[in-house]
Amino acid sequence: MTWVVTAVAVVTAYGQYQTGKIQEAEMKRQANEAELEASGTELIRRQEINRRLAMNVVGQSTGGILGEGTPKSIALSDAKNIGISESVETLSDRLKQAQLRRRGSAYAQAGRIQAGSTLLTSFVGGLQSGGSSTSSSASVAPSSSANVSAFG
Repeated sequence: MTWVVTAVAVVTAYGQYQTGKIQEAEMKRQANEAELEASGTELIRRQEINRRLAMNVVGQSTGGILGEGTPKSIALSDAKNIGISESVETLSDRLKQAQLRRRGSAYAQAGRIQAGSTLLTSFVGGLQSGGSSTSSSASVAPSSSANVSAFG
């Protein structure tokens, strides 16, 4: 009977371990997808920014505005703001990917912990069931000898 319990515990632990690995792989896959999506989105954003900056330059040159003074400083300020915005977007995307990878690692660790817990619980349960007959006879023996010495 204890072999059956042990076998069930091992199969359950293996299943928990595999579940953790599968969840980890899924989180890594999602992180990779997020990375691809972020790079595609970044490319589109950069193209749009370049288009707007080029339109500003064309608009200034056709309006007879020289590339000096206030219009130039405004364009430079706009370019800096766009650069900061891009940096924030890139950082946000990287943080999302890192979070998915950490979540995957946490799932894998949880699977290992659950598997170990199942094996330990089964092992302790086996020791308790196997040791209960020994401990009950040991607990009966001192009571008998205590009764004998009290009457003797």
